[in-house]
Amino acid sequence: MTDDQRPATASGSFLIGGDLPVTRLGFGVMQLPGPGVWGEPRDRDEALRVLRRTRDLGITLIDTADAYGPFTADLLLREALHPYDDELVIATKVGFVRQGPGQWAAVGRPAYLRQQTELNLRHLGVERIDLLQLHRIDAEVPLADQIGELGALRDEGKVRHIGLSQVSVAQLTQAREIAPIVSVQNRYNLAERDDEDVLAYAEANGIAFIPWHPLATGGLVAENGPLGRIAADRGLRPSQLALAWLLRRSPVLLPIPGTSSVKHLEENTAAAEVRLSDDEFAALSQAVAS
Repeated sequence: MTDDQRPATASGSFLIGGDLPVTRLGFGVMQLPGPGVWGEPRDRDEALRVLRRTRDLGITLIDTADAYGPFTADLLLREALHPYDDELVIATKVGFVRQGPGQWAAVGRPAYLRQQTELNLRHLGVERIDLLQLHRIDAEVPLADQIGELGALRDEGKVRHIGLSQVSVAQLTQAREIAPIVSVQNRYNLAERDDEDVLAYAEANGIAFIPWHPLATGGLVAENGPLGRIAADRGLRPSQLALAWLLRRSPVLLPIPGTSSVKHLEENTAAAEVRLSDDEFAALSQAVAS
């Protein structure tokens, strides 16, 4: 299959940790489990089609977590794509417990982080996790204990690289004194740009910034929303503009839009081929107040 048939390749590439090449436009699996990110998907067959279609479209970065389901997303990934091809990079996360649909709580005890990493390995069907991210820092556990356990798993060969999620520059700096950190996953999109300082730090240090909720939980994609007119003028979907803005904003940004629909997956991936002029980028930046 040529790159013309794999639109995600048009987003460019990034080396996570200096040795893991990925397409900058990836895919997040959070929307595949049932309501509240709990249990089985509404349409299991469509969920499997979505995952398989990511590879047809050239996406090489898929982001999951043990907490999605819990484990529903991991098991779907394994069913759809195992054995994984050499291009595919799977990033996962540990550090959340689930009490029910829509409920999340951070737990960073080393024994729990190790247990969940082992379960991720088993459910994904891999011997080493490409990128293991701490889903949240647990304020009740010393950071050195949390990052130290992930570092130990890395030293044991069970984890290739370590990342963090929803952290400040101070936390990121402190964590890097304990173990190498190659990525940060914070909430960031055209409408929510509070973490510009984290993005600047990531750029300065060659750290991947994986923005979660890159479409502001759907708030940016409505036809009558802030991007509707600009999108109509370009003959595009608002979601495509929002993703193209992220790809243009910084070379370290790796958006991972999620969906449970093949149609929406294809629309989102087409954003990789959208090129914004300087004027269009500025207009989009001003159209949505951060």
